[in-house]
Amino acid sequence: MQTGTALHANNLLQAASANKLCKAFGIKVSPHTHIVQLAKNAGFESLFIDLEHAWLSLEQTTALCHVGLLAGISPFVRVPHKCGNGFVQRVLDGGAMGVIFPHIHSAEDARAAVATCKYPPQGCRSMTGQLPQFDLQGIPVEETIKQANQSASTVFAMIESGDAVERAGEIAAVDGVDVVLVGSLDLSIELGVPGQFQSEKYRSALELVSKACRDNGKIFGLAGIYDDPVTQDWAINELGVRFMLVQQDTSLIAGGGKRAAAAVPLVRS
Repeated sequence: MQTGTALHANNLLQAASANKLCKAFGIKVSPHTHIVQLAKNAGFESLFIDLEHAWLSLEQTTALCHVGLLAGISPFVRVPHKCGNGFVQRVLDGGAMGVIFPHIHSAEDARAAVATCKYPPQGCRSMTGQLPQFDLQGIPVEETIKQANQSASTVFAMIESGDAVERAGEIAAVDGVDVVLVGSLDLSIELGVPGQFQSEKYRSALELVSKACRDNGKIFGLAGIYDDPVTQDWAINELGVRFMLVQQDTSLIAGGGKRAAAAVPLVRS
């Protein structure tokens, strides 16, 4: 954290500008803030706090975001589909460094997402004082607008359908969209190859999104590919993915629990 009026660092934007990968840890069921420090200790640079497919409250989300800022691991929040401007407003005011919008189908959807997150004249976000991103300091309005619009309101447009892949270029071209993020499971289902991440349909879709990001200077993100280093390597080093949801708390607990239980010796008869 820098002194003065600077806000907390956005690890994603810094990583992307240095041509590095920002690894995200997904939080679905872990409301206690200790999970943030555990993610930081594990080597993650960001949090993917899920309010679309999870059961966290806004109060819990705000606490996770605030601790993430203090710990130096950038918090991003996925909001429910069509949750409304007011909900997004509260997520950002609560300390999120960016918002992940699911089911973006068009440039119109993407522009609406940008408008919700950005202060005027770029968007329609309402102003409040003493934001967590500025350590609850009182910051001049002009400086708040400038810094928050640049670095504390990252917009993720999720592509999860065939029509969105076809429009990836126009979605990526929207001013204010920072990340075009593929939701792999929903996309594979939409393409008729559910969970088949080695299929030609899925891989071709990723290649199209990758090109759209390169052509428009946007960050390419990938979610839903876990414990698959071959596909991850291809996505990172050939397609240019620079934001990746690497794993989630639920999967780690379930997988680790199974391995631990299976490793216990059986009772000898």
